[in-house]
Amino acid sequence: MQTGAIMAKSPVPLDPPAGAAYDASEDGAPYDQSATMQAWERFVGAAPSERPQALVRRMIERSWRRSADLGVDARGRGSRVSVAGDALEALRDRNRDLLRAASSTFARVTDILGDAATMVVVTDCDGVVLDVGGDRRTIEAGHDIHLEVGAHWGEGETGTNGIGTALVAGQPVYVHAAEHFCEGVKAWTCVGAPIRSPFDGSIVGIIDFSGPQDIFHRHNVALGMVAANHIELALAEQMRVERIRILEACLARLQRASGDGLLVIDRHGRLVHHNPSAAVRWQALGNGDDLAIGRRIADFGEDPAALASGFVLPEGLDGQSIEPLVVDGRFAGAVVVLGARARPAAARAPLRAAHAAAKEARAAIVGRSEALLATLDKVERAAQGRTTILLEGETGVGKELFARLIHAIGQETGREPFVAFNCGAVSKELIGGELFGHAPGAFTGATREGRPGRFELANGGVLSLDEIGEMPLELQPFLLRALEERAIYRLGDGRSRPVDVRLVASTNRNLKQEVAEGRFRQDLYFRIGAMKIVIPPLRRRLEDLELLIDHFNRQVSETYGMEPLAFGDDILDLLARYSWPGNVRELRNLVENLALMSTSRVVGVADFPEDFVEELRAHAEQAAATAGAAVSGDGAIDGIARLDETERRLIEQAIAASDGSLTAAAEKLGVSRSTIYRKVQQYRSAGGKSEA
Repeated sequence: MQTGAIMAKSPVPLDPPAGAAYDASEDGAPYDQSATMQAWERFVGAAPSERPQALVRRMIERSWRRSADLGVDARGRGSRVSVAGDALEALRDRNRDLLRAASSTFARVTDILGDAATMVVVTDCDGVVLDVGGDRRTIEAGHDIHLEVGAHWGEGETGTNGIGTALVAGQPVYVHAAEHFCEGVKAWTCVGAPIRSPFDGSIVGIIDFSGPQDIFHRHNVALGMVAANHIELALAEQMRVERIRILEACLARLQRASGDGLLVIDRHGRLVHHNPSAAVRWQALGNGDDLAIGRRIADFGEDPAALASGFVLPEGLDGQSIEPLVVDGRFAGAVVVLGARARPAAARAPLRAAHAAAKEARAAIVGRSEALLATLDKVERAAQGRTTILLEGETGVGKELFARLIHAIGQETGREPFVAFNCGAVSKELIGGELFGHAPGAFTGATREGRPGRFELANGGVLSLDEIGEMPLELQPFLLRALEERAIYRLGDGRSRPVDVRLVASTNRNLKQEVAEGRFRQDLYFRIGAMKIVIPPLRRRLEDLELLIDHFNRQVSETYGMEPLAFGDDILDLLARYSWPGNVRELRNLVENLALMSTSRVVGVADFPEDFVEELRAHAEQAAATAGAAVSGDGAIDGIARLDETERRLIEQAIAASDGSLTAAAEKLGVSRSTIYRKVQQYRSAGGKSEA
């Protein structure tokens, strides 16, 4: 299976026009496996000019002809092309609206299908698989034909199939077993339905149901149509909300506008609003009178968040002012000011890029506690200069996020590199080559052509050295010389190579103490520690705990396409009493663990991992002992509720609010009745006072 760029594209639709409804007359005679296989054998065995009229449905015959003309291997076993790695992540990010809209439909369809051997697939507008769901065994079987995330299932790559043929036909289709063009896919049956943009009706993706040939019937096309419609409705709602937020973001600008014409466009370059002056100025600039909502008037390219290459506007608008709109740290659109004096686009683009990068980097650091805001203020002021910065903080406080913020604020063009390197992640024998590079054949294992190190890769930008306290003592003089001389020497090479690098070092150690104990050079410490900023641990900014939980909760639920968790006040209070030795990273991992392992979406004490529960109890006991609190004979701690007591209290409150009904209480808590019954019995046997 190939990886990398997508090679071929499906042709312009030759079947019913885009947007056509499903045509039942295409079904033809009842499916006959033997007859269809015979027709396919005659078709693929004939010369192009002698291919017979196949005894199959018209849609399938036309698709076979297209597949053959495009050179698809009839003896193939599924997709021949795939996207992987960073390219796949970029593709999924460009289609994040579609994936978010499809997530709830995935969950509903999975429930409807139950144990049926069926997998659900959503693709982009070219037929590249973005996500899969459904029956796990069927998903595993799908790997055999490369029906998996990243695989390209357009007709030009995979021949006749539910995804590619639906894209070409522009309508829902089903392809039953032997009707597939590729021999290796003929054990499968699939139903594909186009998902259309609520904005302009264009196809933005396909939802497909695939599985063994004996589980599908023609009426399953209706299920595909309903699923596609649900996704389209979710997309429409997303667009409505996005439009409102874009308008809110530029409201102040609209109010300040004097006689200027203002166009508000979304991140896809489509017009969502304009003021009365805009139409007049639009015509005066020679663009006619077609200023319709929904018209695409700008092209931000495949990576609009970068904004480094500038904006491509229609002819006649090159000299106009255009400013990006950022919502929640993400590029959301732009305001075009018609008639305003502005710097040339080439001069504006770098400033926009740097501004957007700084906004995004700041948004990644969640919190508004006094301790965090004070630290951010120091970081933002220090970032204005070019001196080395030392970030000190415990493991998991997010030092790299602060390093990225320093880089983003200090940018001038928006293209300066950011290179991160963990000094503790590489053996001391290799760290020199990683940092400074090496000449050809400098040591055993060195490349023949030589290789630049992290200093050279970061030239013109920021080099973030994490865990600098782990750097071997014998290499520290070389780092000091590189900083002092602003030049490096590759291992095995006597030639000096100038580098313009700003160093941001970070550590979880006390470097001053390391110097006193002889493990870190004093001169290097003075060189990198002149601008030292301490990142506060989570326990010193617990005001941010709820914000961080909400942030990670939304992030994880979006990543896995599931409903966010619900954290009650008792649970939040419990988490606020914990010391968080692993800091923000530990909290993030805990939220992800709860999202994947909780039996319901309402978090209870029983959902916490066992080791975390033990740590909570140990911390509670230690805190009580420190405060001189009395400990009762059964181990309960005055003033600090035990975890099982917190859970019991929640269950008792739910039962009381439900007039003693265990079923109603279970519904309120989002758990099964058997779980509530088991807990009540457990509390009774332990001598509890449940109100059930």
